[in-house]
Amino acid sequence: MDFGLFNLMTQRDAGVGVQQVVEDAKAMTRLADEIGFGTAWFAEHHFSNYSVCPSPLMMAAHCAGLTKTIRLGAAVLVLPLYDPLRLVQEIGLLDRVSGGRVAIGIGSGYQRFEFERYGRPLEEKQALFLEIWDILDQALGEGRLQHSGAHFQIPESPIAMTPAAPPPLYVTGLAPTVLDRALASGATPFITGGARGLPALRGMREAVVEAAHRIGLADPDRPPLAMQQYVFVTDDKAEAREVAERARYIGRVVSAMRAGVPSLDGPFILAEATNDEPSLEAIEDALVIGDAETVAEKMAAEIAELRPSHYSCFMQIASMPGAQALASLEKFGADVMPKLERALGPLDEIGRKAA
Repeated sequence: MDFGLFNLMTQRDAGVGVQQVVEDAKAMTRLADEIGFGTAWFAEHHFSNYSVCPSPLMMAAHCAGLTKTIRLGAAVLVLPLYDPLRLVQEIGLLDRVSGGRVAIGIGSGYQRFEFERYGRPLEEKQALFLEIWDILDQALGEGRLQHSGAHFQIPESPIAMTPAAPPPLYVTGLAPTVLDRALASGATPFITGGARGLPALRGMREAVVEAAHRIGLADPDRPPLAMQQYVFVTDDKAEAREVAERARYIGRVVSAMRAGVPSLDGPFILAEATNDEPSLEAIEDALVIGDAETVAEKMAAEIAELRPSHYSCFMQIASMPGAQALASLEKFGADVMPKLERALGPLDEIGRKAA
């Protein structure tokens, strides 16, 4: 098992400028590389403050020059919004400029607000997603393309800019069609519970295990699995509660976007409380927040229960000031990772031992 750093790059209010959001993501990625994280992830969203990063591949390419060993990738590329021929070449270019340090996450998207502005029907997102996935698989695996589908007609086309080797692929989405294909092809399902944390992750993992049994995976109770959690290391109880409040804010924004076209003030989504949102106390309990001992204990328990092959940490939440987020990441590397090794063994063996 390895660790990932997730960069959503939210601009919660105008007081934190877009440039600061970008600089904070760069600083966090550099530190994650130094600590020994396996992957730095960059989100993709459009036209709102939820994420000011419209191109995770561009962020990854820039950060390739700032880092040495960490993989860099998209969590996730919203495939229905892309021209697949351009996308496969840009993935190849990222692989080459980063020295083969690419990880690719793909998903179908869910925001009507984004789809409408790209002229793509949200109702066709799954069909578009699966067809572009076909194109990606062929191009990245064979270095060529020829495709005839419902949405794309591509004549025989050599791909000059290809990765040195097909990058690891992570897939979001719990639809049986998606999970079955991901597991059958060797891709890794990627789940996130958001502000609901562990309780939500449990149900999502069950869906992955069911798919592994359905397709006859060799060891169906231990499928490849990437999970994402809010993680924050702090000795300050007030700061821990602040993290929970920021996670709740992100949850409200996501709910507003899922409901349709959100109310906006410029690019800022007006996120209201939802009827079923957890209390701050419940959020803090469900997420991995607290001092180093608490965080290590919670993570060890989650790893033992959920058996992930990749654990993505979301630390800079809703424009959390960069100094606070960096301090948490530093404590994670200095204090939490050694505690996990003492409890579970070498980090690269944790997944197998937990399983």
